[in-house]
Amino acid sequence: MRVVIIEDEQLSADHLTFLLHKIDQDTEIVAYFDSVKDSVSAFSGGLKADLIFLDIHLADGNSFEIFSKTTIETPIIFTTAFDQYAIKAFKHNSIDYLLKPVSLTDLQFSFQKFLTQKQIINKNLLESMAVAYQKINKQYKSRFLVKIGSSIDTIKKDDIHHFETEDSLSFLVNLKGNRYPVDYTLDQLEELIDPKDFFRINRKIILSIGAIEKVSSYFNGRLAISNKQLEGDARIVSRERVQDFKAWLNS
Repeated sequence: MRVVIIEDEQLSADHLTFLLHKIDQDTEIVAYFDSVKDSVSAFSGGLKADLIFLDIHLADGNSFEIFSKTTIETPIIFTTAFDQYAIKAFKHNSIDYLLKPVSLTDLQFSFQKFLTQKQIINKNLLESMAVAYQKINKQYKSRFLVKIGSSIDTIKKDDIHHFETEDSLSFLVNLKGNRYPVDYTLDQLEELIDPKDFFRINRKIILSIGAIEKVSSYFNGRLAISNKQLEGDARIVSRERVQDFKAWLNS
């Protein structure tokens, strides 16, 4: 693990280094700084680390000045002989706040706290990446089987005008206005069809983007879609969906 120590007292820096190596021999101290100026210069220049130990009183000022002069996203453990800065410290990526002289027990606790948070962040990152990967690679339905009399046919997604629900039944409506029952709820259909091509404008209608002829403002912050196949409330974009609908049209 790569660590930066920002401390203006050499004895304190040496003591902290000794304790860190006692906790984890593989810890690499990549840099020592004793001033706001040198710290800002280094991090502005791209210095990377996994963890920073930061004293509050430095040779040329208060270490909080660093954050007003450069952006630091690295987790920080503050070390100081004064406890009045604790609340302010936790506003800046703070893992913990250690009072000098730093003890091995306190440092072990802070170090473990950092490792635990890092594991949680890594886990969340991996989960987010997995979800994103699944969305990118998800195979959406390109056609639906429908029953026409005693025959079964397929309707391609480009021939779908909208899906609708009526009396707890769901129907596929094609561009000609023909209605076919489908064995999915609208909630299930939202997971099966490509969200780039379809949008659920209200509780009863999932509309194809190709079916939109015109969109107009409507009463009470809603929108109305002009289309021969949609009448009454079926053509209204519900108020809670308006912003997402606009974003969808603009994507």
